[in-house]
Amino acid sequence: MRRGLSIGITIGPGTAAERLLSKSTNQTAIFLGKLLSNSRFGHSVRLIRPANGSPDNQLTPDGLPFPTMAFDEGCADLDVLIELAAPLSAIQTRRAKALAIRIVRYCCEPAYVRSLEAAISRRPLWHTTFINQDYDEIWVTQPVAETSLHFFQTLYGRTTKVVPFVWDPMVIENAAAQLEEKGEYRPRGGPRRLSVIEPNDDVLRFCLYPILAAEQAYRARPSAIACLQVANAESLIYDDTEFASVMQQLDIVKSDKTRFLGRVETPAFLAGSTDIVISHQWGLALAQHYLEFCWLGYPVIHNAQLVADLGYYYPGNDVETAAALLIEATSSHDVGWERYRERQRHAIGRFLPTSSALCDSYDDLLFGLNSRGNATQREAHRTGGVEA
Repeated sequence: MRRGLSIGITIGPGTAAERLLSKSTNQTAIFLGKLLSNSRFGHSVRLIRPANGSPDNQLTPDGLPFPTMAFDEGCADLDVLIELAAPLSAIQTRRAKALAIRIVRYCCEPAYVRSLEAAISRRPLWHTTFINQDYDEIWVTQPVAETSLHFFQTLYGRTTKVVPFVWDPMVIENAAAQLEEKGEYRPRGGPRRLSVIEPNDDVLRFCLYPILAAEQAYRARPSAIACLQVANAESLIYDDTEFASVMQQLDIVKSDKTRFLGRVETPAFLAGSTDIVISHQWGLALAQHYLEFCWLGYPVIHNAQLVADLGYYYPGNDVETAAALLIEATSSHDVGWERYRERQRHAIGRFLPTSSALCDSYDDLLFGLNSRGNATQREAHRTGGVEA
């Protein structure tokens, strides 16, 4: 019989200088916690800090339906412990196992690609990391499954499942709360300001293809484009002669229409400087930024196939189609901008913690995990008996 479970989700450390929500994996932990709290079975959820030191509950955002606890305090009566934003130590793993707690590794980062890059560039990654071999299951989110599913499956040697993506607008709405119109898109008129906001720290999300799409659109209709702004690219243009050499071949750069910027604060940058976002991914079929842009109503030219129904989608590396969509957005997006935002939010609903279908999917995962004798083991542990 299904019943409410006690579930812990690990989060990373937070300080006054580095708030809990500044890390995407901590955000994912909170989004997942909100989803599991909405289960019709009434799961009890808490955030667990495996790191030494007492948790600072003041760093947990207001309004969450669950507490933050240190590992020793929070694990005693758990049914399931989801390792997400912070790893468990070997000692903590043994303690959880002794308490008959099921341990799930929740993988939402593209570890295979990061491992390749670390090996090629001789960067340390795994040699100082405890590689836990005692998980009960590995859950890999849809966006990273293409590149990393079999990597995780082989590395950990455990049953590995693809699980749905979970997202909540709480972070972007909180960040944009003090901005005009709460940071949401509003028609401005005139030539469009194009923005590329990729991290540019690996091959997964890099600015080059979006710049090429802007170049093709600029060649076809230069009067429609006011400028191209490329965030997180200042060091590329000034310190990387190879990147700079490619950029110097482009008309949109030679005509002094392009600005290469450092880091930007996304909501403020969108609200103050952006009319259209151009994006590209390679091996990362969905990221939070796509949903943030679309939730706020910005036209987004993208190739994230898991959300082909959002924004203006182009397949693969098809720069010509991306440029055509960009030109379309410059000329017609403002005609129905309010309906566009409504459509985006309706479509994003399938990822929200309030989605009953998403809750049911995770309940099936949780009860599938616990159907393999965990409840019996926990009862035996609590009563001092032996599992039959």
